[in-house]
Amino acid sequence: MKLSHVHGYFILVLQAIFFVLFCVFVRYHPDANARFHPLFNETHFEEKLDKVKSDDPWGHSKMYPMFQDVHVMIFIGFGFLMMFLKRYGLSSVGINFLIAALCLQWAILVNGFFHLKEGVILVNLTALLGADFTAAAVLISFGVLLGKTTPTQLIILALIEVPVFAINEVIGRQYFGAVDIGDSMFVHVFGAYFGLAASLILYRRDASTEKEGSSYQSDMFAMIGTVFLWLYWPSFNAGTAPGDDQHRGIINTYISLISCCVTTYALSSLLDKHKKFDMVHVQNSTLAGGVAVGTAADLMIHPWGAALLGILAAVISVCGYVYITPLLASRLRIHDTCGVHNLHGLPGILAAIAGAVAAALASEATYGISLYEIFPARVPVEGSPELARLQQKMPDLEGGSGLSGSSQALFQLLTLVVTLVISIAGGIVTGCILRLSPLSVLKTEELYEDEKWWVMEAEDDEGHKGSVTIPMADNGAR
Repeated sequence: MKLSHVHGYFILVLQAIFFVLFCVFVRYHPDANARFHPLFNETHFEEKLDKVKSDDPWGHSKMYPMFQDVHVMIFIGFGFLMMFLKRYGLSSVGINFLIAALCLQWAILVNGFFHLKEGVILVNLTALLGADFTAAAVLISFGVLLGKTTPTQLIILALIEVPVFAINEVIGRQYFGAVDIGDSMFVHVFGAYFGLAASLILYRRDASTEKEGSSYQSDMFAMIGTVFLWLYWPSFNAGTAPGDDQHRGIINTYISLISCCVTTYALSSLLDKHKKFDMVHVQNSTLAGGVAVGTAADLMIHPWGAALLGILAAVISVCGYVYITPLLASRLRIHDTCGVHNLHGLPGILAAIAGAVAAALASEATYGISLYEIFPARVPVEGSPELARLQQKMPDLEGGSGLSGSSQALFQLLTLVVTLVISIAGGIVTGCILRLSPLSVLKTEELYEDEKWWVMEAEDDEGHKGSVTIPMADNGAR
C-alpha cells in the first residue's frame, strides 16, 4: 500500500483515540446537565464547581443562532470558497469537511485541557464555538496549501496546529490581557502565517500549473462560499460578546463589510487593464472588511471608523492580490493557492493595529464603567482607592493589573508580534515534518487533481458508468 493512501487507517485510529479521550475527560457543563437544574443545586459535583460561571442557567441559550452561523461559515463558507479550482472541487469542499470535523473534536479536547475543572473538560455552547474558531485557523492554513498536499499531510497539520494555536491564545489572552473579540489576531493572522510558513518549507517549482486556474462553473460555486461568509461574518465577530458589546460588534462588522464590498469592486475594475471585475477579488477581498474590524468590533470605534476599516481592508487586499502574491511566489518562494495572505494575513494585521489604537483611546468618558468589563487588565489594582470607587457600582469587581490605555495598546501590539512569531515558527516546524520523504508523495500531474483522492465515476442516461468529464475552461490562476 502506498503511504499516500494510508489516510483511511489514520483517520480511524484518530477517531478511536478521540472517543476514548471523550469518555475519560469530557462532561456536560452544569448548564447542560439535567442533574444541575437551577432549582435543585444539591449535588456533590456541583459543590466542587460552584465557581463555574453559568452562561445560561435555564438551558435556553441565546448564543445558539450565532453559533450556528459560525458553524455554517466553517463548513459551507470555507468549503465552497475554496472550490474555485476547476479540477479540485470535490477535495476543496470534501477534505474541508473532514479536516473541520477532525479539528472540532481535537480542539474541544486541547482547549479543554487548558481549562480543566476538577480534572474534567466541561462542554457547553461556548466550548463548541471556541472549537469552531480553532478549526477556522486550521482551514485558513489549509487554503494556503490547497491542492498541493495529501489528506495525511493535512491531518498532521491539524494535529500540530491546534495545540500551537491554543498555546498562543492562552499567552495573548491570559498573560498579555489582549482583547480580540473577532479573533482577527488569534485566528486570521495565526492561521495565515502558519500556512504561509509551512508553504515556504514545502515550496515546489511545479506548484503553478494550468490546473491551478478556475472555470466558469467553479467560480460560481466559490461565490456561494463568499456569500455565506459575507452574510454570517457579524456572528463570527460578535458571537462571544455580551450585551451592548455584541450589538456594537454586529453593527461595526456590518458597516465594515458593506464599505469593503463596494470598494473592492471599484478597485478590481480600476486595476484591470480592461477595466473588468476580477472574480478573485470579488470572492475574497469583499470579505476582508470582516477580518479588519474583528479586533475592535466590540469597541467604540464609531460607524465611520468601521467604514474606514472596510475601505482600507479592500485596498490592502486587492493590491495584495495584484502586487504582493506574485512577489511572494517569485521572490520569497511562498506559493499561496487561495491568496490567504490577502484575505486573512494583511487585514488581520490591520485589525490588530486598529484594536491597539482603539484601546489607547478608550476611557471612562467614552465607555463608562463598562470599560473595565471590556478591558479587564485595566481594572485598578487590589486595595487602591480607585478600585474601591468602582466597587461601589460593581460590587463583584476584582482587582486587576491597573493598566493605562497606552499600556493596553502596547500589550495588544505585543500580542500581534508574539502571534506572528509563534505561527511562523510553528508553520516552519510543521512544514519540515510534512516535507519528510514518506509524506511528500505528490507528483506534478497529481497537483490540484480530484481523481487522486475521489471516485470519479458517474452514470449516463442509460445507466452505464463512465468517467466524469471535467470542464477545462481556464480563467487564470490565483
